[in-house]
Amino acid sequence: MDRISNLPEALISHILSFLTTEESALTSVLSKKWRYLFADRPNLDFDGSVIRFHPETREWEMTEILRVFIRFVDRVLELQGNSTVDEFSLKCGRGVYPVCVTNWILNVLERGVSDLDLHFNLSGVSLPSKVFMSKSLVRLRIESENVIAIDMEDVCLPKLKTLYINKIVLGEDDDCFEKVTSGCRVLEELVLINVYSDFWNRSVSSKTLKSLILACCMEFDKNPDSISFDTPNVVYLEYSDYVAGKYPKVKFNSLVKASIDLVMTSEQHEQATYEHLMGDVTDFLMGIRNVQTLYISANTLEVLTFCCVHIPVFHNIIGLTIQSRKSGWESLPALLKKCPNLETLVFDGLSHSFTVKCMDVDGCLCKFSGEVPTCLSSSPVKVLKILRFGDNVEKEKDLTKHFLETMPRLEQLMIYYDTLFDDDVFELSSELKRFPTKASPICEIQVIFNNLSG
Repeated sequence: MDRISNLPEALISHILSFLTTEESALTSVLSKKWRYLFADRPNLDFDGSVIRFHPETREWEMTEILRVFIRFVDRVLELQGNSTVDEFSLKCGRGVYPVCVTNWILNVLERGVSDLDLHFNLSGVSLPSKVFMSKSLVRLRIESENVIAIDMEDVCLPKLKTLYINKIVLGEDDDCFEKVTSGCRVLEELVLINVYSDFWNRSVSSKTLKSLILACCMEFDKNPDSISFDTPNVVYLEYSDYVAGKYPKVKFNSLVKASIDLVMTSEQHEQATYEHLMGDVTDFLMGIRNVQTLYISANTLEVLTFCCVHIPVFHNIIGLTIQSRKSGWESLPALLKKCPNLETLVFDGLSHSFTVKCMDVDGCLCKFSGEVPTCLSSSPVKVLKILRFGDNVEKEKDLTKHFLETMPRLEQLMIYYDTLFDDDVFELSSELKRFPTKASPICEIQVIFNNLSG
């Protein structure tokens, strides 16, 4: 320890910065020199969420323990004075006074913090609007276990590149999404999850954005009126939402990878028929048609059946993943036909619901019609992967054989078998390799053991 104590204080502080703030504070008892060194660091992290109480802990004891945490944060910030803060991370739960949280945030904002990470499980907290008025922030993350509000009067974050918001009410205006993106001129990564604003009309517009994750609130069971995206440079997209009434602008010119989860409301489910569409997502699909790798949820498959006039051609798609959770496959043949350059097809689960369309040759992928769907007989797919195999082994096995005997360009079949027994994997592998009527004689078959007990 003496050798370390002889190091320059700046170097010691740098070493301590690799510890958590609480851990580095323990060094203050080593000697007088070390007493305040722990506070001389540009990155601070305080985690009050780790405080756990025994069920029999009395109320006054809980209050006193939380006061110790509050006093510790206050003391560290006081010792730092006006020195610059690079990173500030705060996690706290119930019992921490909201006014203290607000004061801590304002303290580091005034000192030019560049990375602000806030995670709350508090009641009665309304974060200060100054969170969105900072000339120094480069990264901002705000996450809450329960919904909290930010009084967002205006947005001016000229250096912000990454914004992550989860379970937050953003002001009372109808244009909060547009306000956020217009006030972040160099924003590259945007994550909005369960943001309680812009319920009926949502618009995301940014020329600098490269990654967008938008998961809208699903608890209202209502269709938004209008959704627009003017994000020509986004390369990665995750989007989850109810089907909108219209999509005036959807611009994803540079899209490489996307995960789409479009959902019908309960009212649309009740009224859905094959004869009368319950909406139209064609304009949205047109906007993402340049994508190269696409994940489609089971909900989205349903939307393509009942809320889509026309599926556009996806010329650039080389990888397609289909989530299949006992949903119908009515729209799948049409989708596969519109992917002329598809190389890898992945099924996330292989179970599907029987519908009247299964009796049509191009109404499903199953073999119920007795004929081969043209989307399989002319399929360009070279690699077929089946995840979560094992929900209904015999039906899934028959469907897998159906793929083997109808997909002429298949070079590799990979099955991820959810089973507890090695013998199941060996038996399935042996049976499929012995299957005599493969459309592609060069297809290699691999069954991979997914141990559910692991």
